[in-house]
Amino acid sequence: MESYDFLLDVALILLSTKVFGLITQKLQLPQVVGALLAGLIFGPGVLGIVQPSDFLDSVSEIGVIVMMFSAGMTTDVRELKNAGKSGFLVALIGVLVPLAMGTALGFLFAPGESDPSMVLQHVFIGTILTATSVSITVEALKELGKLNSRVGNTILAAALIDDVLGLIVLTIVTSMAGDSVNVWMVLLQILLFFVFVAIVAFLGIKGFTWYENRYKKNLHRFPLLAFVLCLLMAYIAERVFGVADIIGAFAAGVIIANTPRGAYIDSKFQPLSYLLLTPVFFASIGLKVSLPSMTWQILVFALLLVIVAILSKLVGCGLGAKACGYNWHESTQIGLGMVCRGEVALIVANKGAAMGLMPDAYFGPIIIMVVVCSIFTPIALKIAFARDKTPQPEVEDTSLADRYELASGLVGMTDEEARKLFFDEEENGAAQKEETKQEK
Repeated sequence: MESYDFLLDVALILLSTKVFGLITQKLQLPQVVGALLAGLIFGPGVLGIVQPSDFLDSVSEIGVIVMMFSAGMTTDVRELKNAGKSGFLVALIGVLVPLAMGTALGFLFAPGESDPSMVLQHVFIGTILTATSVSITVEALKELGKLNSRVGNTILAAALIDDVLGLIVLTIVTSMAGDSVNVWMVLLQILLFFVFVAIVAFLGIKGFTWYENRYKKNLHRFPLLAFVLCLLMAYIAERVFGVADIIGAFAAGVIIANTPRGAYIDSKFQPLSYLLLTPVFFASIGLKVSLPSMTWQILVFALLLVIVAILSKLVGCGLGAKACGYNWHESTQIGLGMVCRGEVALIVANKGAAMGLMPDAYFGPIIIMVVVCSIFTPIALKIAFARDKTPQPEVEDTSLADRYELASGLVGMTDEEARKLFFDEEENGAAQKEETKQEK
């Protein structure tokens, strides 16, 4: 690559991912599908305009760290505690069944693998299938008026717990990757990592609270300090505890979510992720796929992977829901709501490839699986809810108190400023209505 060619590559990636993202959004598909297609079409697989490079790999790695950091910041620990038995059981069985079925598929098919005794590579296929992307499901449930229903609430709670359980599985599997692995030592390292996270969480929340009380006006420093914490925890997780760096970033995000300015910090990272890091990450995955090199064995594996991906969540989450007292129809709805895969599956796959747990030939089938599941889920949900006679109301309008709380968290308003803006607005509105009445 010439010294400045990377600028043209980044420009093409940003433009193409946005254009394809808008097209897929019009088709009611997630924009991540468009970003994948952009990388696939402009990469070596089709046109060959953009080539993989060390620079793109480095930006992609930072991108995945920021994405997992943001995912952690949107994880509400209190919601995890309140999810209850049904959400936990649905998530637990919904992780174990895909893990088992994906591992079995790896053992039975093993495309490109001459040594089926490489257990971790097969287990990693199951690990990829544990992840659920609930964003498409949420949009479908909103459209159907079922987001606030009993089934909708269970899907949301299970998806939240599902992400945490999937990351724990990823931590165990990636920690065991190596020439000579002592299982007990791996488990000890993971335990010590979580102890480390607990200590950092205690000190970090105390530190940010102290800083908040002392420097209320210097809000721009909060995102900087949070990003430093994210990078440090990602580095320490990988180098000290042998845990994937994305796990450290996710843990840092959860810590930040519980600080006074968690929502404000999260809002500042969204432009960085949207403008550069997320498009480059997803496009770089598409760049690694070469369609002409996909043999018929790989294509058959892709078909089987799609079938296993759908059935494993449908069966696993459906059985978990049935065990919690739902009828078969509701259990099917919950299972279908958990089928969708998305960015987390791609992140896990990318991490496995970097660690030698997954050959590059698998990227094609995984992208096909993500796209098919993204298309299948909303269609299947509409069919599954079609016979329900009483639609549930959509999300209620945000109350004034909620708007006040959101503003004070997101834009850094003081309590006095937020109250003045929102509650005075309500009083002024009431006064104007009274004046209009009198005029009439």
